[in-house]
Amino acid sequence: MTSSTPRTTKQWILASKPVAAPVLSGPDATFKLETVTLPALKEGQLLAKVKYFSNDTGLRNFIQSTVAPERFYVPTVPLGSPMRSGIIAEIIESKSPKFKAGDLVLDFHLGQWSELVVLEAETSQPLTPLPNNLPLTHYLGAFGASGLAAYTGLVYAGGAKAGDTIVISAAAGATGSMAVQIAVKLLGAKRVVGIAGSDEKCAWVRDQLGAHACVNYKSPTFVEDLKAATPDEVDVYFDNVGGHVLDAMLTRVKRHGTIAVCGAVSAYNSGEPMALANWFELISGRITIRGFIMLDYMDKAPAILKELIGAAADGKIKLGEGETVVEAKIEEQPEIWMRLFKGGNQGKLLTKLII
Repeated sequence: MTSSTPRTTKQWILASKPVAAPVLSGPDATFKLETVTLPALKEGQLLAKVKYFSNDTGLRNFIQSTVAPERFYVPTVPLGSPMRSGIIAEIIESKSPKFKAGDLVLDFHLGQWSELVVLEAETSQPLTPLPNNLPLTHYLGAFGASGLAAYTGLVYAGGAKAGDTIVISAAAGATGSMAVQIAVKLLGAKRVVGIAGSDEKCAWVRDQLGAHACVNYKSPTFVEDLKAATPDEVDVYFDNVGGHVLDAMLTRVKRHGTIAVCGAVSAYNSGEPMALANWFELISGRITIRGFIMLDYMDKAPAILKELIGAAADGKIKLGEGETVVEAKIEEQPEIWMRLFKGGNQGKLLTKLII
């Protein structure tokens, strides 16, 4: 353990809560870059240099959501506070016997958009080498929240099993790409259909991830294409997007089928209520729709991660093209995060911080 002296760092502060899409410049900008002095470390704390930011669409709800803060599943970001995200960081100073300078640590969702951060040792996870020299960045994606959400959403919220027909939206994204591979290669689903936002992404979902079919939701024939791709209807729908994709899927889920809702990215920046013309399908088909949070299943996480890491090491799950890593300075972080809402990534989107 070492003594600590105050350090200064650049960090992004939540300056204004957006009504629709976050604003990146001007007087109403959602975030403001400030240089702040971090306090000296207390016992049980760590001073760390951020190496990677995890970019996730769900962070949009951390800054403004239709859900009241007291009902939200984690603490939201108050105005004037640092923006949060998952991070991988290298310890500079430690006030905990659990860690020493030079150790790499992971914080799932309490890290900050900051060059330097003060972390609690109790909530920081040490990073150990992965087999076959797999990049440690997978701890923020395939072996982190994305992989855990994909697995728990399919198996526990969705009840997916061998022989099912499963549809997964945002199939080329961080969580969706893992869900496709888990459904095909670990669960042994009879038919797995992805939904993505371009023909190129659909080709990747089919050819590299193993989906039996993939449908482009931006196509003018999307509804017809979806029906053709699901001739026997659908046992489990893993929903990441909501909106018109969910509306179309309500007509394809079997009677007594299940929809596991992981996200609703189509509505995060719209500023308008989600409209669903086919809502009565839930009643007519006696469909179960279940929201879930990966954090509810953390007791199962060690076993899940062991299975996922083993599958990747054995080549069952392919991770080679499942990450988009952007090297950038702290000044560029809000813009990189916003690429998620424009489809500017394949698999997990990470920022490699240049200091």
